[in-house]
Amino acid sequence: MMWRPRYQHSEHTPKFIPTFLRSTPYPHINSSPFVTCEDVANYSMLYTVWGENSSLTPYMITGHLDVVPADSSLWDYPPFGAEIHDGFIYARGTIDDKHIVMGVLEALEHLLSQGFKPQRSFYIGFGHDEEVTGLDGAKSISDLLWSRGIRKLEFLVDEGLTIVNNVVPGIDKPVALIGTAEKGYLTLKLNVKWDTGHSSMPTKETSIGIMANAVSKLTRDCHPSMFGLGPEIDTFQHLANHMKWPYRVVMSNLWLFKPIISWVLSKKPSTNAIVRTVTSVTMINGGVKVNVLPPEVTAYVNHRLHPAQSVQEVVEFDRQLIGDDRVQISIESAMEPLPMSPYGDDDFGYQTVKSSIRQVWTEAAVAPGVMVGNTDTIHYTPFTHNIYRFSPTFMFPDDIPRFHGNNERLSVRNYEQAINFYKHLIQNADVKVLPTHHKHGDEL
Repeated sequence: MMWRPRYQHSEHTPKFIPTFLRSTPYPHINSSPFVTCEDVANYSMLYTVWGENSSLTPYMITGHLDVVPADSSLWDYPPFGAEIHDGFIYARGTIDDKHIVMGVLEALEHLLSQGFKPQRSFYIGFGHDEEVTGLDGAKSISDLLWSRGIRKLEFLVDEGLTIVNNVVPGIDKPVALIGTAEKGYLTLKLNVKWDTGHSSMPTKETSIGIMANAVSKLTRDCHPSMFGLGPEIDTFQHLANHMKWPYRVVMSNLWLFKPIISWVLSKKPSTNAIVRTVTSVTMINGGVKVNVLPPEVTAYVNHRLHPAQSVQEVVEFDRQLIGDDRVQISIESAMEPLPMSPYGDDDFGYQTVKSSIRQVWTEAAVAPGVMVGNTDTIHYTPFTHNIYRFSPTFMFPDDIPRFHGNNERLSVRNYEQAINFYKHLIQNADVKVLPTHHKHGDEL
C-alpha cells in the first residue's frame, strides 16, 4: 500500500522550492488528480504520480537541480543565459542535467494533456546538491519515502552514460550505454611528519622528498586491469554484432583477445577508467616558510574503484606500493562500488529503458556499461538494485570536454529527443509485462 497525502498539492505550495519550476506553467501537472508535488529539504522536489493499479510496484526517475560553477570569461556565450546559437542551447547544466529535469516534466505534461491515466505509480525526485554528494537533497528524499513505508521500487533511472557517435572503434552507428554498475569512491589522506630545520643545512631526507616519492609511485604504477571481472566485458559482447570486421571477430572472442583489448583500452584516460581503479593525486600541502624545512606534508589521493574491487583492497594496494611506514595513510571518505544491476532479457527495468532508447534513436546499438563517476543513486539503493544510469544526451567526441567544462551545450534537437525518451519511458513502464518494440515518429 502506497502512502497518500491527506492534502491536495495545489493547496500546499512549498515556500522554498526553486522559483523557476514553480512559476513555469505546467497546467496539467499542477491540476492533475494523479500528481502531488512537495518540497524536500527546502530546495529539492518530489513528485508522486499516482497509478490506478496498486498491485504494480512503483518506479522512480531522478535528476538534480544544482550545477557546477562556470567562469563566464571562458565561455563564448553567457553560461546562465541559455542562448540558442546554430541550433545549440549554450548554458551550464544543459547536459548535466537540466535536460533531464525539464525533459521529464515536459514529457509528463504532454502525456497528461493527451488524457494519460497512469496505471503504475512512480516518483520523480530532483535533488539540489548532487554535485556535493546529495547528502541533503537525495538523501532527504530517500528518507522521506522510507518514513512513509516505501520499501521497494521496480527500478530507478538516474543520469548516467550517454549516446556516443564515432567514439567506439568499429561501429559507424550511435552507441547508447546504460550504466548498470557504478564505480566506488575513495579519498585517502597521506601524511608525513619529519625533522624540520633551516634550509641552509638540509637533512638527507625531507618530508617533501618522502611524500614526493610516495606520490610518484602512486601515479607511476597503476592498479591492475580488472577487465572481464565486471560488466565491461558484456559491453563489448553486446556491441560485437554491430561492429565491422575485424573488430567483430576480436570482440566475439574475448576469451582469446582479452589481454590485447585491455591493453588498448588502458591507453586512453576515458577508456582506462573502464578497466581498472584509477588514481588521482588532487591536493598537496606543506611548508611554512621559504627557508624552513617543512615539519609536515599532506597529500590527498582520489580513487574511483572498479566494481570488482573493494575499498580495503585498494587501501592495501596503495600501502604496499608506497612501501614506507613514514607515510601515514588514512581514509577521508569512501564508498564501495554499488551492486551491479541486472540487464538480462527478462529484467523489466533494463528492457524498459532499452526499448525507450530504441524508440527514439532507432539505429542505436544499446549495451550495459560502467558509470565511472558517481551520482545520487547510492541514496536509493535501499529500495532497489535495479538502478539504470542513462542520460538521453547525444554526444560527439568534441562534446565530451564540455561536460563540467566550458561552453556546455545541448542541441535543440537533442532536447526534443530527451523529452520523447521520457515520454516513451513513462508509457513503457506503465504496463504489467515488458513492452514490445515499436518505431518512434516525432510525436511532439
